[in-house]
Amino acid sequence: MVLNATQLSALSRLFSSSVFREMARKGQSPLFAQLFAETGLLDKKSTVVETVSSAFDTAFAVLRRDGIRDEYVYRAALTHNILLGRHSLNTASMLTEFRAGSCKADLAILNGTGTVYEIKSDRDSLTRLANQVANYRKVFAKVYVIAGEAHVQDVVDSTPPEVGVLSLVRWDRICTIREAVERPDLVCPLTIFESLRVAEARTILRNLRIPVPDVPNTMVWGAMRERFATLVPADVHQQMVCTLKKTRNLASLSSLVDRLPMSLQPAALSIQVRRADHERLVEAVCTPLDEAMTWA
Repeated sequence: MVLNATQLSALSRLFSSSVFREMARKGQSPLFAQLFAETGLLDKKSTVVETVSSAFDTAFAVLRRDGIRDEYVYRAALTHNILLGRHSLNTASMLTEFRAGSCKADLAILNGTGTVYEIKSDRDSLTRLANQVANYRKVFAKVYVIAGEAHVQDVVDSTPPEVGVLSLVRWDRICTIREAVERPDLVCPLTIFESLRVAEARTILRNLRIPVPDVPNTMVWGAMRERFATLVPADVHQQMVCTLKKTRNLASLSSLVDRLPMSLQPAALSIQVRRADHERLVEAVCTPLDEAMTWA
């Protein structure tokens, strides 16, 4: 199947937060119906799709082909291979779009340490990579760049030797080109502080037996920032991992993830929807495709 620009865009947008949240909120998604029609998959005689669930899996099977993989395909590979493969939702947590200095990290996994993954898909440029890596190293002990095969050598050549490099050989197989070196001593306590919620910062101070400033609410942020500036980097990183594993825990999503098609599981772990909407979302993906295409 040779894709035109409209079809390729529709495939990517099917896995967007807009479609996911619309299904959760309304139990149906007119945007899904529009985009799936635009993919052209309905016109393929060899494609048998019976439900919304299988429609997502069919679209994902096309999107994961070499040369057209977008960021979502890479997120899916990391989610299934590392978060759900090596770890579990009970022992590890995953952060997406997490603030790190002037950047937002694509995906980070917290287990025994903090590991961040910057995605450079087949469609991405490497222009911002140096700045992104520099910011991530201020927050996470281990930094990896996962790239399309065309980018791999450029990534190896342009990043410090402590930065790990991964390649998505097939959509579901991650190859390690260079291991990341764990350096919690290089993180910046102030940058970590600026990435946290106030309650999380308070917890870290208490765990390190540092008095939480007793000041008016309007002065708390600045006073705690001064405390963080004096802390040992590795200690702050360790406490950040421990704290965020509790405050950003995803274990409550296990039941939802198990009831969704594999292609939508990464979305469920990175796109926030109300717990009250979970059942509506599951019902939406179980809808017969013929009925779903009439959503309006």
